[in-house]
Amino acid sequence: MRPAQLIPILETELASAESGHHIPVMLWGPPGVGKSQMIAQVAARHGVSVVDVRLSQMEPSDLRGIPFRVDELVEWAVPSMLPNLERHGQFGILFLDEITSAPPSVSAAAYQLILDRRLGNYEVPEGWAIFAAGNRQGDRGVTYTMPAPLANRFSHYEVDVNLDDWVAWAYANDINEKIIAFLRFRPDLLFDFDPAHNPVAFPSPRSWEFAHNALEKFGDKPQLLLGTLQACVGPAAGIELKAFIDNLDNMPDLDAIIAGEEVSAPKEIDLQYAVAAALVGRAIRAKGTETAQQVFGHILNYASRFAQKEMGVMLVSDMHRAIGQDLFTVPEFATWAEAIADLMIY
Repeated sequence: MRPAQLIPILETELASAESGHHIPVMLWGPPGVGKSQMIAQVAARHGVSVVDVRLSQMEPSDLRGIPFRVDELVEWAVPSMLPNLERHGQFGILFLDEITSAPPSVSAAAYQLILDRRLGNYEVPEGWAIFAAGNRQGDRGVTYTMPAPLANRFSHYEVDVNLDDWVAWAYANDINEKIIAFLRFRPDLLFDFDPAHNPVAFPSPRSWEFAHNALEKFGDKPQLLLGTLQACVGPAAGIELKAFIDNLDNMPDLDAIIAGEEVSAPKEIDLQYAVAAALVGRAIRAKGTETAQQVFGHILNYASRFAQKEMGVMLVSDMHRAIGQDLFTVPEFATWAEAIADLMIY
């Protein structure tokens, strides 16, 4: 299931924790596809805490607590890492990351916590959702087969990689527009992981964020940039990205486009993706300013100049996901929509 569909599910499950209808959620997927990022995004959007418990790094006693004697009885000290109303708040997410990397003795200790929301004398507070994530056995991670009793305590979702969802996230998180344009140009490289070859660095949503950081740090050091990009996304993808960036010197004048001047669309397909991504970035930065409507209108006019109408549709679609319904209030939108009506009907 794509992230755009999963996030509303996670938000609904978070809201249902207070009403008693919550079902613990297990997210499955290969490394680097954004499982942990989605949990963090849901928590940030709703302003709640995330208690991240890595079962793979624990012993059974770490979860159950340490026993101590009280008169003739043995009590158990509740681990301080578990959600607590006073320390963590009334609402939140208990996130069991890397759960498939936990040895069976530890995952067995989590059975009661996940299904019954309690562990000995400890009880997960109402209003707290339980989410978990892990890699599949074929992903070459350190994984154990999830026992059937544990699996039966979750609802299970497979996380798919989706370029449109990643692009929307990338614009919202100020990822360098050159990387967004490159992945629009080479969508198959958003995630390219072959567990049979056991690569060290490979393209994934996580590693493209690393490439963004590398580009921010080494963009003005061309002698180092290629090596740092390859270190993030692998040798082949790093070379392609570097060549793509080097060719951007031939891009049309973005300032002239924003000013409404007559600027031709480039013929080279890689430059078309680059200018489209850059214009979406300009639209995001213009949102909320006095000139926003004018900037949006000039970008819409330019979207009609691509020889391939699909390129303009991609530009406007990304722009709509980034700036929202404001786009529909721009007079030029109706003109653009009429120009590509035959394509949309088809």
